[in-house]
Amino acid sequence: MDFGIAGKTALVCGASKGLGYGCAEALVREGVNVVIVARGAEALEAAAKALEAEAASVSGTKPFVKHLAADITTAEGRAAAFALHKDFDIVVTNAGGPPPGDFRDWDREAWIKAVDANMLTPIELIKATVDGMAARGFGRVVNITSSSVKAPIGILGLSNGARSGLTGFVAGVARSEIAGKGVTINNLLPGSFDTDRLKGTMAGAAKKSGQDVNTVRAAREKSIPAGRFGTAAEFGAICAFLCSMQAGYLTGQNVLADGGAYPGTY
Repeated sequence: MDFGIAGKTALVCGASKGLGYGCAEALVREGVNVVIVARGAEALEAAAKALEAEAASVSGTKPFVKHLAADITTAEGRAAAFALHKDFDIVVTNAGGPPPGDFRDWDREAWIKAVDANMLTPIELIKATVDGMAARGFGRVVNITSSSVKAPIGILGLSNGARSGLTGFVAGVARSEIAGKGVTINNLLPGSFDTDRLKGTMAGAAKKSGQDVNTVRAAREKSIPAGRFGTAAEFGAICAFLCSMQAGYLTGQNVLADGGAYPGTY
């Protein structure tokens, strides 16, 4: 299926690896120009080279790949991204989740940092881009949030709170006047995907329980109806569809990709 977005330009945050990279890769394969942003310069450089190789294999006009080592959660980082390219047709927001812990131990600074990264930064990116998208008659915003928005996880209170705040904001703005001007905003909620973050979480769980990490991994996979972890490529494909012309009637939604782990009906 041709998604009809070749030649569009996307800003993809946290794209040096993992789910962000998966999204950037899927968009490049659709002929979308990408500007990828992440804090780690070395990993970002490697990601850009890999994406450039993907771009070279695209038939027709080759999409461009630009990269910027910056912290998108800061005003300076966002300014640098928009200086590199002004008008984006697609924005994929993504920031590393805040650390787990006991809510009794979190002070105001911890909460502000979580809200700034996982709620206010996506809102700032939406604010900076949707009016231009509406004026051009096309726009897609995909916020990478978390399955914890659907099923909160006790030790991830910082994430639960910040991402739920973003979810509430998107529910309103996605249904505003921009919906009639070709602009959609959706949230993409990952469950357990085989990324470095998940590996680190399992290593921590193994250390805490005294079990072998492979045992912890096997138990975690067994708890998922699909019987396995997702891949970044699978996640990216869903993201690319949400950015497609075919997804123009889909907005204000929380798309859960978790292999069936969430047990609820709604």
